[in-house]
Amino acid sequence: MSVFKRLKQTDIYKGVRVHLIKDRLMTPEGKEVDWELVIHPGAAAIIPIDDQGNILMVRQYRNASDSYTLEIPAGTLDGPDEAPIECAYRELEEETGYRSEHVDYLFKFYSSIGITNEVIHIYTAKHLIQSEQNLDEDEFVEVERYSLDELVDMIFSGELVDNKTISSILMYKESLSR
Repeated sequence: MSVFKRLKQTDIYKGVRVHLIKDRLMTPEGKEVDWELVIHPGAAAIIPIDDQGNILMVRQYRNASDSYTLEIPAGTLDGPDEAPIECAYRELEEETGYRSEHVDYLFKFYSSIGITNEVIHIYTAKHLIQSEQNLDEDEFVEVERYSLDELVDMIFSGELVDNKTISSILMYKESLSR
């Protein structure tokens, strides 16, 4: 397979959460093209499962959709040195007010591979231990519980619209049958 070659990388904008660059690439046929890319440090998300098998979900406002969405707890890695599992532990407690000592890796994926290098690592958490919610100052989160079947129904009815949540719930459901 022929390869693309990166010729130059230029910063367009670097903010607190968004770093936009322009890559000048050479195609396998030798043509120079420009592609924009959002650089992201990565993220982790976690599916918290209570002792009855219900899944704790968070409902929060999302500016991109200008609406409240129902999601699994998630957050951005604090930096290149933070392990995704540590981020998952942190976000579980911050957003839900629960901790867990039984966290398992489920899978990872690119959130939107056409425009960003963000990789989201997904975990499951069982044997939840009540703790205390510790939200960031700009977070307003409500915790809700649903059965796995309810969440799958919500995916197919269009009620759940967050990609990480949809793919994680379906992957978790499939993992139970293996």
